Amino acid sequence: MLTKKLLLLSVLFLTGAQLWAQIPGFFMKEEKNSVNLPFYDFNNLIIMPIAINNGPELNFLIDTGVKSNILFSKTVGDELGLYYTRTLNLMGADGKTVLTALVSPNNHFNMGPVEGIVQAVLVLEEDFLELERVIGIPVHGIIGYEFFKFNPIKIDYDSNILTFYQTDRMNWRPFGYRKIDLSFDNYKPYVEGTIQQIDGPGINGKLLIDTGANHGLLLNRETSDQIKLPPKRLQTDLGRSLGGDLFGYVGRVKKYSLGNLNFRRVITSYPDETEFSSIIIESGRLGSLGSEVLARMTFIIDYPRERLLFKKGAGFHHPFEYDMSGIKVRMTSAEEKRYYVSSVRENSPASKANIKPGDEILSINLLPVEYWDLAEINDLLKSEEGKEIHITVKRNIREIPVEVDKTLILQKQL
Repeated sequence: MLTKKLLLLSVLFLTGAQLWAQIPGFFMKEEKNSVNLPFYDFNNLIIMPIAINNGPELNFLIDTGVKSNILFSKTVGDELGLYYTRTLNLMGADGKTVLTALVSPNNHFNMGPVEGIVQAVLVLEEDFLELERVIGIPVHGIIGYEFFKFNPIKIDYDSNILTFYQTDRMNWRPFGYRKIDLSFDNYKPYVEGTIQQIDGPGINGKLLIDTGANHGLLLNRETSDQIKLPPKRLQTDLGRSLGGDLFGYVGRVKKYSLGNLNFRRVITSYPDETEFSSIIIESGRLGSLGSEVLARMTFIIDYPRERLLFKKGAGFHHPFEYDMSGIKVRMTSAEEKRYYVSSVRENSPASKANIKPGDEILSINLLPVEYWDLAEINDLLKSEEGKEIHITVKRNIREIPVEVDKTLILQKQL
């Protein structure tokens, strides 16, 4: 393994604190078996406050699906006084958008009892992802492979605690946990699993473990002619990833099995093929496993030993539900805390209620939007079939702002 070879070579020249002082990675500040790091859970995404080079705390997404540390804004990077050595052009997820990033080497990351040393950061010229609009709080960047590479990490979504273990403190399999092997490609973790489709054959294949994606299951149809769209599906935008919007279909699979743990009727995304698809095909993966599935488990992802240890979480038996309203709600900014309708699905409860893209939401169920978090709104819109939702919106009619009251009745679309 790459990490073991790196450590072995380093030991030949350095010992003790000198060893860790020279190797890029994340380490405990004090010698302990483990430390706990609380995190914020927004739509099952793991957000942690991190300070770079003794600057103010910034919110970072902990993401197994990326290799590099990324800062979304050069403006923030300049305010931190980051030093840049070169410029890179990166291909976006849509295979078309080109992202410009500056490379900043040798940075220090402070996470309380854990620190990242000699850390390189890719600093984007422009924030293409705009996660703040999607999850409702400012997100300044992503921490990827570097955080996981030397240490087993336990992620407990039930208590919102991430446990960071010393490398040599997880030689055993804790009681109650199941084990499955991990494989790695381009520093990203993959796991084998079985998918039972509603209208198609069973499939065995490799999926990327992606804590930074809030879907359940994602299947790239171009990777296998055995992947079949379910008969009941919706054509929709699937969200935004770095450098591109993804479009395609959303439906369900009958069952996804990780080892002998079975997830039933999983909401599944089927993105359209893009110019980026050739890279996905070359990786050998069928798709990815996102946080809607991962959050139903407590798991230890152990890069050094190439294994995933997992058990059922408190939410394991919760049904997978999809939006029942037909609207996507976005936030203008966390500072303003104003919400608007970014899109309306055809033939949905929202379209029947004549809610339109661009409508600004003023109140929901008579409660002003100031009292709602974006995650709470999204949970409400997929909560219960038949539930009435009363929404007051503001829209321009003949260039005059007008308040309009709307009532929609939630209806399962999948």
